[in-house]
Amino acid sequence: MRQSMTGFASQNGQGLGRSWTWELRGVNGKGLDLRLRMPDGIDGLEAGVRSRCAERLKRGNVQISLKLAAEETAGGLRIDEAQLAAVLAAMQRIENDAMDKGLSLAPSTAAEIVALRGVLTAEVPEADPKALCTALLADFDMALNSFVAMRRSEGTALARILTQQLDEITGLVDEAEAAVAERQPHQAERLRDQLRRVTENADGVDEARLAQELALIAVKSDITEEIDRLRAHIAAAHELLEVKGAVGRKFDFLMQEFNREANTLCSKSGDTRLIRAGLALKTVIDQMREQVQNVE
Repeated sequence: MRQSMTGFASQNGQGLGRSWTWELRGVNGKGLDLRLRMPDGIDGLEAGVRSRCAERLKRGNVQISLKLAAEETAGGLRIDEAQLAAVLAAMQRIENDAMDKGLSLAPSTAAEIVALRGVLTAEVPEADPKALCTALLADFDMALNSFVAMRRSEGTALARILTQQLDEITGLVDEAEAAVAERQPHQAERLRDQLRRVTENADGVDEARLAQELALIAVKSDITEEIDRLRAHIAAAHELLEVKGAVGRKFDFLMQEFNREANTLCSKSGDTRLIRAGLALKTVIDQMREQVQNVE
């Protein structure tokens, strides 16, 4: 099953007085490039994430982020004595200043004082670092499973597109081959005319040189090898779609070979129908190469 390099997954979790969210985002890349954004101070977490990714992913630029927060309900409430003293002192000063100016202020309630920022805080219990790392990695495994599943789903759709494009290429190669068969009588006459012109002007020309020119004319008019190689490339591409593992690099190289043969076919054809088929081939090959960039 083919796997794309594009994917996304997220996983929420909580425990040990903490809540967290994992996110994974992947796009295409030449190799496996992991970019991690995680809080410091959790020994073994980054190493665990990297080793798990190396086992499941072969190529792609993957961004992995972990948002970790303390749960306010995990511990008890605590009054910050220093903050409370500062607030009461400030309130006392405000009341004294108001009295000096003949103003009367309504008394403050305990609820109003507690609601002031920093007076009442939630106590967050310390979490066992090893236990926290284990819990985080367990949820990361779930996120990674979802990420791989999405990449496989994308890869399945990608394989269907590539198969359709290979079918288009096959049809165009068939068309080019049919055009070659139709033009053979005319091509033979054209080749005889070219040979006649060469031999008529061959007085005093070295025989080896003459033979070389005649062979060059024949080669320039023959696209059999290009068509054979295109068919071989089509077969190789179908095989890559069935092979397990990462084949993106091989596929990319194969697309270069496809393009080379299409260029040669256009340059050697000398026939309007063949040129049209060659240009159509180049268009489909370019479209296919864009899709191949996402194959792992």
